[in-house]
Amino acid sequence: MKVAVDVMGGDFGPSVTVSGALSASREYQLEVMLVGIEDLIKQELEHLDCSGAEFTIVNATESIGMGEGILSFRRKKKSSIVVGIQLVKAKEAEAFVSTGNTGAVVFSSRRVLGAIEGVDRPALSLLIPTLSGSTLLTDVGANVNCNALHLEQFAHMGRIFMESILGIENPRIALMSIGEELVKGNDLTREAYDLLTSSSLNFVGNVEGRDIYSGKADVIVSDGFTGNVALKTSEGVIDTLEKWARTEIMKNIFAKVGFLLLKRHLKKIYKRVDYSEYGGAHLLGLNGVCIIGHGRSNPVAVRNAIRLARDYVVGKVQEKIQTEIAEMKYFRNGVKA
Repeated sequence: MKVAVDVMGGDFGPSVTVSGALSASREYQLEVMLVGIEDLIKQELEHLDCSGAEFTIVNATESIGMGEGILSFRRKKKSSIVVGIQLVKAKEAEAFVSTGNTGAVVFSSRRVLGAIEGVDRPALSLLIPTLSGSTLLTDVGANVNCNALHLEQFAHMGRIFMESILGIENPRIALMSIGEELVKGNDLTREAYDLLTSSSLNFVGNVEGRDIYSGKADVIVSDGFTGNVALKTSEGVIDTLEKWARTEIMKNIFAKVGFLLLKRHLKKIYKRVDYSEYGGAHLLGLNGVCIIGHGRSNPVAVRNAIRLARDYVVGKVQEKIQTEIAEMKYFRNGVKA
């Protein structure tokens, strides 16, 4: 298996992505195609242990910064993001992984690869930790404006993912809203509620933002605007709590002693909420495999993003979504046949 990796992406660039890619190659027995500015990649390789890793360098003369906008996405046709996605299009790689500009990856992958026939909009989907395991939150930013049929498609694609990747049979599907009652929410959520209720899915009703980490559902469906706000808010809360805890611990000797006693257990908790353990988000419904890692990814996160790409390919998630959507008989314009 070959996985193309955008080594120019993320807040830390090649120093992190090359290391994580080589680690993934060794651990998961696959070939990584290091896509980026060739001279910079070679410089990083000189400082790393490359033994046991299978890799090739694919030169891309341009890169897209984390803060660049849509004009750059269109103009930089030789960027590491575009070149990496084109490798998937040409079937030279089976998946593409980037920790770079999310907007650029979403825009470029849609433009180059397109969606699976019958899928109106690929959904950016992320596994998040819960009290009882993991929940798939979809969409988390790819589609700001959605209709109810889009949300129903997100739900079906989420079910396939959870069955194929995590082995959860008949996963519980929930709809993000402002209350559990049917009458709560806006026109979008009420219409989506009706569609999901009448579908073949194991729909368990509405959930609120506070339920994301509770484990009440295996898949939580949302439009991209709401999902992204919920995700970023929860990330901010986790970061703030960690800073508060460190501040309080340093205030007195008793807190420091208590911390030392609990340190081993706290590490386990932190590992569960650490984004690096989950690899990245995936564009469900894309006509190709694309994983988008966190901008702050470290080598462990890059390695796990590549693992997720491998699992997606091995689990034949794309093919299963294609079959399912075809059976639902959707037209490209989102009108049910």
